[in-house]
Amino acid sequence: MITLSSNATYTVLEEQKPCALLSVSVALIGPSVLYLIKCLWKIIFKESKKPSRNTVMGIEFLVAFGTAILTIVAMPFFDIVTNAMILNSISILSSIFQVVAQFFAKERKHFIVPPIISIVLILAGYVLFIISYLQIRDDREMKIRIGLAIVGTIFISLNWWENYSTLFRNPFLNSISEDIVRSRNLVGILSSVVRILVTAAVVGAYVPLSGRDWSSVTSVPGNVRRVIWILVGIQIVSSALCHWFVVVACKMHAIRRSFLLPVYLATLGVVAAFIAPVIIFYQNLSKTRGANYTMTEYCFDITNGNGLSQNAVWYEKLVWDITHSLCPNDMTNQREIGFLVGSSLCWWLGWVLCTVYIWSLQLQRIERTEHLLVRRMYEGAFMEQSIMLNIHKQDDPVTVFLCATMWHESHDEMMKMIISMFRLDRYRPNKNPNNDVSFESHIYFDDAFKEVKGSEERFVNEYAENLVEVIQMVYNQLGKSQRIIRTPYGGRLEFTLPHGNQLMVHFKDKKQIRHKKRWSQIMYLYYILGWQLNRKYFMHFQDLKKEHDKEFEKETKLRKIMKANTYLLALDGDTDFQPSAVMLLVDRLKRYPDVGAACGRIHPTGTGPMVWYQKFEYAVGHWLQKTAEHVFGCVLCSPGCFSLFRGAALMDDNVTKKYTTKATEASDYIQYDQGEDRWLCTLLLQQGWRVEYNAASDAYTNAPQDFTEFYNQRRRWVPSTMANTIDLLRTGSQTSQKNSSISKPYILYQILSIIASILGPATICLMISGSVWQPVVAHALLAWAMVPPVIYLILCFKLKSDTQITIAAIFSVVYAFLMIATALSIISTAILLQTIWTPSALFIITMVLINVITAALHPKEFPLIIYGFLYFICIPSGYLLLTIYSMVNMNNVSWGTRETGGPAAPKPPTQTITQRILQAKCCNYPCWDCGKLEDQNVSFDVLQEEEDFWTELQKLYLEPLTVDKDKQKTIVKDLKDLRNKMTFIYFICNALWLVATFTIQAIGTSVTITVPKETLNLTLTDTEIHIDPIGLMFLFGFTVILLIQFFGMLYHRIYTFIHYVAYSSMKSRNRSRASDDNVQVNKHILADDD
Repeated sequence: MITLSSNATYTVLEEQKPCALLSVSVALIGPSVLYLIKCLWKIIFKESKKPSRNTVMGIEFLVAFGTAILTIVAMPFFDIVTNAMILNSISILSSIFQVVAQFFAKERKHFIVPPIISIVLILAGYVLFIISYLQIRDDREMKIRIGLAIVGTIFISLNWWENYSTLFRNPFLNSISEDIVRSRNLVGILSSVVRILVTAAVVGAYVPLSGRDWSSVTSVPGNVRRVIWILVGIQIVSSALCHWFVVVACKMHAIRRSFLLPVYLATLGVVAAFIAPVIIFYQNLSKTRGANYTMTEYCFDITNGNGLSQNAVWYEKLVWDITHSLCPNDMTNQREIGFLVGSSLCWWLGWVLCTVYIWSLQLQRIERTEHLLVRRMYEGAFMEQSIMLNIHKQDDPVTVFLCATMWHESHDEMMKMIISMFRLDRYRPNKNPNNDVSFESHIYFDDAFKEVKGSEERFVNEYAENLVEVIQMVYNQLGKSQRIIRTPYGGRLEFTLPHGNQLMVHFKDKKQIRHKKRWSQIMYLYYILGWQLNRKYFMHFQDLKKEHDKEFEKETKLRKIMKANTYLLALDGDTDFQPSAVMLLVDRLKRYPDVGAACGRIHPTGTGPMVWYQKFEYAVGHWLQKTAEHVFGCVLCSPGCFSLFRGAALMDDNVTKKYTTKATEASDYIQYDQGEDRWLCTLLLQQGWRVEYNAASDAYTNAPQDFTEFYNQRRRWVPSTMANTIDLLRTGSQTSQKNSSISKPYILYQILSIIASILGPATICLMISGSVWQPVVAHALLAWAMVPPVIYLILCFKLKSDTQITIAAIFSVVYAFLMIATALSIISTAILLQTIWTPSALFIITMVLINVITAALHPKEFPLIIYGFLYFICIPSGYLLLTIYSMVNMNNVSWGTRETGGPAAPKPPTQTITQRILQAKCCNYPCWDCGKLEDQNVSFDVLQEEEDFWTELQKLYLEPLTVDKDKQKTIVKDLKDLRNKMTFIYFICNALWLVATFTIQAIGTSVTITVPKETLNLTLTDTEIHIDPIGLMFLFGFTVILLIQFFGMLYHRIYTFIHYVAYSSMKSRNRSRASDDNVQVNKHILADDD
């Protein structure tokens, strides 16, 4: 395009040059326009901080001005090889800054030599460039063009000043850099506008100053205009794709083979691609002119237009234009060719040496774009040069604490958890000092003690014994690597795993410390983040005399880093996972400092129809709902069975401290204790932290296998989900201001989702009645569809919970057959009416297509689509009957599952470790009769400091709850009152929806929407179809939600694939890091992480 802007070309005539210059300016501002749109989009959907007044746009002005004068004013007067290679000289200041950085550094490194050589080569390129063109034309105009070109490259090289601002230790520059990072979106808008305005001003002023007229743009022939704008489109699209693929290559750890080598060779490839057609055309012309036809004669013919046919195609004209730009040089003069080649090679080698440090960078998986590149805005005019100016941020090692809560897990469930912990031990041995991640495992066993008849002491129960036996089965050398500790909350077993990592089992006595899952979580939050993480800093701070002491500031910064790099992996006692699943979650938190929690893909395990239903339900929820939340806002619930939390986020204001709040009101029991993981995520979101979802991080957990357990589990989940969502929406305005990932459109999306959820029971009835086309039959069917839910609602208020579930099971079977009839009725109606353009048919087709395509995009999970039929026929059970059961039993705040626990495993033939470890023999604390202390490495008591910590923690938050019968009666009454109010509001909304729809259907066609009927082959007929507006509106809204989720899933799949490939590329390296150990482990339990 710059060649077409030169004075003499065959494609674009002299009087048509303003059109070519306009195309160059459009190509220059193309990236700025795209970046402007991106920043505006982020500001619309996310909050953005305003930059301070110190953040000036002076450098942006100089960069934009330098780019414009180089490409628009100067480069059209040079040959195409010089134009392609002079862009490499924009690395001049980067090389200088690298040399200066080495002198500021305490230790000078070996790569100070490449930037020094780079400076010499780039300066030598300038000298050869000046000599080369002054030999051709030694006049004032040429000197001005040469000067503008050199000044332009120097101005452009200021573009990456942020990369080196911290090297000069200038507070002003550092504050500007930090301010730009904080207000990246608004600064991006300002910088884009500055670049667009400066480029427009330069090209707008240059055209009349050069003696041309803008009115000639309209007189350009159509074929010429088409060629120009096709080139502009190719340049903009290819630059954007190049930038995106470079980022992807770096995230996928293909930096050398897929980024550096192609980009280094791109400039040489472009020059070769331009020169090759010139040589081919010269050889073809030599065949007709004779063997004595020289390159000088060829240039003379090109300059004078000899041999160019009037009917030449656009490609031939472009080749002649390229040749014409080279012809001012004497192609037979070795000196001139030497200057041309010498300056080009000097610039190219200088650029390569300036960026050679990138070869040694150790990038992390899915590195953030702002850590990969100095600037988020890429440069369209010098794409490969600007993209190489790369930034990298070193990462500190992180510590992951695995925190599992157990209660009544069975032997097999415990085995899954322990095996997973041993896998991690082998994956990251503690003996390797270069580990990027270290692990420590904790198991908090709730209500681990029991009373034995005839004894005043408390003994550990069979579930606790079962756990120790499982550990013994997995690790044969148990007795040699354990410590037994008596604690104020019960007791603790500490194990050193085969590869050096620690496993601690905390046995809780509910008479000493508060029991249930949320209080176990509070227990490990304070123990790990309060005691283990802060103890050494607290002890050190006490010795400091003044708070502003330099040592104090140093320790404070170190403590802040430790908080940010400490992660807690929340687990259930039956979770099964591979090391790769944990590492993929670690990547999310390491790359994005504003991420407070990340969850993986949860797979329910078990057998039977109830589990099959949940397999597809979980799949659809993760495929569509969680991906949409991740892409458009934040995930609202990170499940407690497998989620990674950042320590700094949990230690933030109003998170852990508020999480310790004891339920006092009726609504507190529902929000706090019925879905503790969702409430914790709500607190994180309200505090400004982001919650994410990683689809490649797989974890497996047992799902309810019988109908009763499933209904009792969802009886807790449904009210808790609604309570936390309403709480988040209630504070939506404040949350969107504090949380950059939660925008007002996302709040609107959640409002629509909860409306669809509330109206779910009525929608089921309407779907059943709407399957019949005849109005009279539809009215009767709607009435009959409403009768069973009303009856069941009344019975739920009168009968016991188990009886309610039994009736729900019977109704579920009836509704399953009715759903089959509904589907067949919709199909038969479409065939009878010879059209699929009815709301019910379109909705069913849309749902089927979206689910099938979504499943196809998850190849490993595609077989789950088989369970989709079971899910479809059970929709009334899951969204109608279950909703009624959950709402009516909202006042029941018991756990509902594992109340009796699974069967205890049979004891092994030889009682070894368990009999010696787990027997209570004292009064104050559960003690441990452990035989010979010398053989078992036993320490009876915790340190006095730790005992004081536990004692204080118990007094503050974890004292066993006393039963106040009067208070309990009040709470029971308040829970029933809350149940009655919420049930009334919930079902009156559904009743109003049904009445409105029924009324409109009864009125007839006077208030319906009339659309022309199309046959199955899309042929328009004279017949009309009448659709009630309310039903159409609801189906339309529900379809919009599905489409939003579908497009969110598509976007999420791309980046999940990138992350998975990045992890896979390092997999073999990670495996090789695991060293063999002499300690014997049962090998069959440590399956490879495939």
